[in-house]
Amino acid sequence: MNMLTKVYDFILKNQLLTRGDTVVCGLSGGADSVTLLLVLNELKAKLGISVEAVHVNHCLRGKESDRDEQFCRELCQRLDIPFKAVSCDVKGLSAAEGISVEEAARKLRYKIFEENSKGKQLATAHNANDNLETVILNLSRGTGVKGLSGIPVKRGNIVRPLLTVTRQEIEEYLATHEHSYVTDSTNLSDNYTRNKIRHKVVPLLSEINQSVNETSVNTISNLREENEFIEKIVSEAEDKCRRGNKFFGLGKYDAVIRKRCISRLLADNQLPYSFSRLEEADDILLKGGKINISGSFFLESGNDIFELKVIKNIPKETISAEIVIGKDIFIGNCTVRCEILECDNLKKFEVVHKKSTFYVADYDKIRGRLIVRTRKFGDKIKLKGRDFTSSVKKLINEKIPAEERSDLLFMEDECGTILAEKIGIAGRIAADTCTVRFLKISFIRS
Repeated sequence: MNMLTKVYDFILKNQLLTRGDTVVCGLSGGADSVTLLLVLNELKAKLGISVEAVHVNHCLRGKESDRDEQFCRELCQRLDIPFKAVSCDVKGLSAAEGISVEEAARKLRYKIFEENSKGKQLATAHNANDNLETVILNLSRGTGVKGLSGIPVKRGNIVRPLLTVTRQEIEEYLATHEHSYVTDSTNLSDNYTRNKIRHKVVPLLSEINQSVNETSVNTISNLREENEFIEKIVSEAEDKCRRGNKFFGLGKYDAVIRKRCISRLLADNQLPYSFSRLEEADDILLKGGKINISGSFFLESGNDIFELKVIKNIPKETISAEIVIGKDIFIGNCTVRCEILECDNLKKFEVVHKKSTFYVADYDKIRGRLIVRTRKFGDKIKLKGRDFTSSVKKLINEKIPAEERSDLLFMEDECGTILAEKIGIAGRIAADTCTVRFLKISFIRS
């Protein structure tokens, strides 16, 4: 089967396009997107569609970026295809939102695609190799069947006609038809995660199976079909049980269905979730209870009703206790223990276990009595190794998962906060080569 027929059959099987559609091609100028444009242009009479193109100039590679835009413009002129180029400030967005350049580029690209494809279909050039790389990336970060199903064939008005076509087939098509394309120099670098997978992981897999990209097409297709089947059952369960942010009788369904329903509920409210959070939520769904998801959002279950609720912040009373060296202090669900030790190697102390966190300090640098307490408004700490004071709230948001934040403990002496659990100790009480009495501080959680 030639590639043109393969793409045509894929479009029909997945109902990606219908007669009368206008299809806007995301055109970068690379081999994949040039092939997409050429194939759709060849098939447009057979499919009954019209074809346009939009190019996003990320302005990241100077003259090379401008070269790509000009190449795309000239290609569309030769093919008599309507063309539009849009420039964007990727570095500015990256700096403003504190995200990677790669993520900022993707965000702006899809925003521009959306703005230029209203009332139309948007075709992107993701291929079988991209799909395998996505599955590997999802697997390395942790995922379920949905993540192993790869890139969606269709999402909203976005369609991906080349998803079962390999990069080798694309290059052979371009060579056969003597079509040129441009190469983005950043695709040759291993600075981006996806490129590491493309240049290092996939070649290793190819040593095991030379046809790994081709065989992955069927594997991903099977997973996609199974995921779609599960999603269909989840939608049926939602129709029967969900009313807004409440579920009635969800507990009678299998765990797979329950957890997908919960993930949809959280996603609909733009709330984060993880495997462990879904396990925790499913547990209270069956047994009853309440957990904090993020900020003022709570999941609450009881009497066969499972609900996402907004509970306005209620100021919590700070709980505190004075430390007595050598004596266990119980606060919340944590045992706090402080011991004075003699040791000739500080590195022996800085260890984190599943249930216990240890810190080491210079006991003689502590001023006055030592207090352990829960968090209080306005907490600040000047951490070891930093020459500035940090807001505890900011540190917690950066370092601590949402579900662990409410139980964190802090220690202070008469000069202020000296320790934030799971974050670190203040530089002013840190042990050094002159330390005589080491204070080992243990937080032991059940």
